[in-house]
Amino acid sequence: MTWTDEELVARSIRGDSESFNELVLRWERPIYSLAYRTIGREEDARDVCQETFLRAFRGLPAFRGQAKFSSWLYRIALNLCRDWMRRQRRAPIVQAPEDVDLVELAAAREPSESIEDLVARNDLSKVVERAMARLPEEQRTAIILKEYQGLTFQEIADLVGCPLSTVKTRLYQGLTVLRRELAKDPVTTSR
Repeated sequence: MTWTDEELVARSIRGDSESFNELVLRWERPIYSLAYRTIGREEDARDVCQETFLRAFRGLPAFRGQAKFSSWLYRIALNLCRDWMRRQRRAPIVQAPEDVDLVELAAAREPSESIEDLVARNDLSKVVERAMARLPEEQRTAIILKEYQGLTFQEIADLVGCPLSTVKTRLYQGLTVLRRELAKDPVTTSR
């Protein structure tokens, strides 16, 4: 039987540790992905992911279900990412994880793709990552949550605590800057 997040939360609050483990299994990848795309460092993203679940576990009795569990978890992770960036006083640096060969990973996903296409896609990915790193935090967060995490505008507004129109504006402005930056780069203009 598959439990909803809210049912698992209720069971966890009553002391069922396996229910919280199920929540971790369910949300670990999306939270890590959010942290990695925000911070850009594999080890630090793992730390933020782990701290997110630790804080969620400690704060579980205070969770009232006014928002979805996933939104609450994303908010914890985003706050931890912001804290990390403030402590580091630097822009996020997106880099490939040390133990991942991007060419092999891409080849495993799309075996029919030529090596030239793989290299071009890898170059494009780096250009996008550099352009994303130049965006203001609010715009970068809106793009990550919408485009990479698949949240709706309303979910993002609730998550970051701002009006829906502000989220749309941040996303529009961020994507406009990204398009402009990508248009300047020879990697993207040669495609």
